[in-house]
Amino acid sequence: MKGLLIKDLKLMMMQKNFFILILLITMGMMFFSDDVIFPLGFLSFVVSLFAISTISYDDFDNCNAFLFTLPITRRIYVKEKYSLGLILGCLAWCLAMLLAFIAKSIKPEFPMPLADLFLLALAILPMVFVILSIMLPFHLKFGSESGRLALIVAFALIALIGIGINEGMKWIFNFDILQWLNSLQSLEFGTVVIIEFIISLIILVISLNISQLIMQKKEF
Repeated sequence: MKGLLIKDLKLMMMQKNFFILILLITMGMMFFSDDVIFPLGFLSFVVSLFAISTISYDDFDNCNAFLFTLPITRRIYVKEKYSLGLILGCLAWCLAMLLAFIAKSIKPEFPMPLADLFLLALAILPMVFVILSIMLPFHLKFGSESGRLALIVAFALIALIGIGINEGMKWIFNFDILQWLNSLQSLEFGTVVIIEFIISLIILVISLNISQLIMQKKEF
């Protein structure tokens, strides 16, 4: 796995100018506005999704056919993609947090207490995990171009199914799922963040197993 990580990191160095641009945009949003949560999430999401771009590089010119002649298994390949996405997301989050603390220290009028800033920022990490968990299986299954279309269709189907389930629950059991979700706002925010982490890790494990099954059946 170490060799695959080094390969992907060197591939991403070809896009270092884009990394620098994203970082400059994030710094601009943090230092010239009162909102640091959006740029923090922006940097974390965008950088973590670079792991998906490495799948496109591997698909290019059928490079996977050569890659799997090396002493690696398909399961290791999938684990490396997930590890890379998590590493990039966490490092970008840490960098964004550092920038947010600097922005707070040089702006005395900053409206948010440090503890609240940290908790809100911590709530972003599970979202990064979930986005990776959703996008990686689609890109491994359908490739970069078809994967985007399949992802849009999947989100549309999930939305329709969710609406159908909610309406069915209201009609049969007189239970409104959306109202129940809104009631969770009464919980302490720290508790909500812990629940987010638990749910996101479960989704991540399920997604990893799905991706491994996809790669086992994929032909190159």
